[in-house]
Amino acid sequence: MLRSPQPEQYELEMVTLEQLVPQDHLLRKITATIDFEFIREEVRHLYCENNGRPAVDPVRLFKIMLLGYLFGIPSERKLVKEIEVNVAYRWFLGMGLTEKVIDASTLSQNRIRRFNGTDVFENVFYNILEQALAGGFIEGKVLYTDSTHLKADANKRKFINQHLPIRPSAYINELDQAVAEERKKKELKPLPPRNEDAVKSKDTKVSTTDPDAGFMHRDEKPKGFFYLDHRTVDSKHNFILDTYVTPGNVNDAQPYIQRLDHVCNQFDFKPDIAGLDSGYFQSTIAHFLEERGIDGVFGYRRPHKGPNTFQKRHFTYDLENDCYICPQGECLPFKTISREGYYQYHASRKACQQCSRKADCTQSKFKVITRHIWEDSKERANKRRLEPWAKKVYKRRNETVERSFADAKEHHGHRYARFRGRQKVQMQCLLAATAQNIKKLAMLAFLTPIFKYICLKLDQLNPDLSLVDNWVSLYAFNKQNA
Repeated sequence: MLRSPQPEQYELEMVTLEQLVPQDHLLRKITATIDFEFIREEVRHLYCENNGRPAVDPVRLFKIMLLGYLFGIPSERKLVKEIEVNVAYRWFLGMGLTEKVIDASTLSQNRIRRFNGTDVFENVFYNILEQALAGGFIEGKVLYTDSTHLKADANKRKFINQHLPIRPSAYINELDQAVAEERKKKELKPLPPRNEDAVKSKDTKVSTTDPDAGFMHRDEKPKGFFYLDHRTVDSKHNFILDTYVTPGNVNDAQPYIQRLDHVCNQFDFKPDIAGLDSGYFQSTIAHFLEERGIDGVFGYRRPHKGPNTFQKRHFTYDLENDCYICPQGECLPFKTISREGYYQYHASRKACQQCSRKADCTQSKFKVITRHIWEDSKERANKRRLEPWAKKVYKRRNETVERSFADAKEHHGHRYARFRGRQKVQMQCLLAATAQNIKKLAMLAFLTPIFKYICLKLDQLNPDLSLVDNWVSLYAFNKQNA
């Protein structure tokens, strides 16, 4: 018989938070796996020991912030409202059912006044990674790096044009040294020192809302003010090893080597392979990876096709004579080395004027071919790209760094910058990466023993069963070669 529901609930029930939180809830796995007490020591120097009002427990404060990133709650006010009604959140924070939740302003003011400008968020990020390392979930042999854009909290139509200096290459000092050595080998006159006062500049769009954001203008990308999150992930279980924020108009290759060295020094890694997309396929990156004993596996970059019929690929490089041979058989001998690090090979003016195919070759009076001083490294990397093992390595980008970004955007609010200013967006990216690593570490720590137990039991039931043998062998192989 259908009954009408009671209009109000008057029953008293004796329950505990422990009963109300499902046993398979993510926060239970996180609590069972990760120790957050290290946070207290990390922030102790930011609190007064014997003066002032009693502070909110810093461990609980950071757990509240991490909840917002774990479950993709972008607003701190909304986060506080969710904690008020969500018993799983209260259980995770060690709060009672009737305990008052902190005000949203307490959360934001601690973030702005106490933690802003410190390395606390970075230390929390690395401590979680240390726990993953201790569990054997990070290998550090194959590293993948890429960047994704976060829309800045700035209107793309509100900007001013400023005449700003062009950023010099991050590798300009190494390049200058290499050019000086090569010119000395070729017995060329040394170049004069760079004139720091004669730095080139250009008109740049600067946001009036968030001046730290950069105006991004890339093919197949949205236009506007953005930040770039440059991430490096480990191949074994896709843990995020580094996250670094730059304005949206910075080339991906600019901070790469510096951040790679930072990761290797932080964890004492000696990687064998670096997986990168075509945006990193430059002579400088290929050279510096070779210097560090790392095999760079790059995506294919289609050569830029100029207006001439004869492209650089139609000219043959003669290593023995250090010259280029044009399609008509003429020799282009070495001429000089530019400050930008390019060998220049000049054709004879007379030969070019008499050539019947000159219109297909160049619009200048004579043809000039350039070759970067680190071009050999780029050519070796291009050959390596075609190796079967390199194709498998590059294909795993979809399962590692690309998946990491997709998960961040879909579940952790990584499409938009929540704050203004590069330093605050860096904090956001560190917290988002920490939340992803926490979730991954909890799930792996929970599933790995179960999977090992199942494999062991099945093998004990029938050791001769080929399916089980294949399963166990595949598990061991994947664990070793992930």
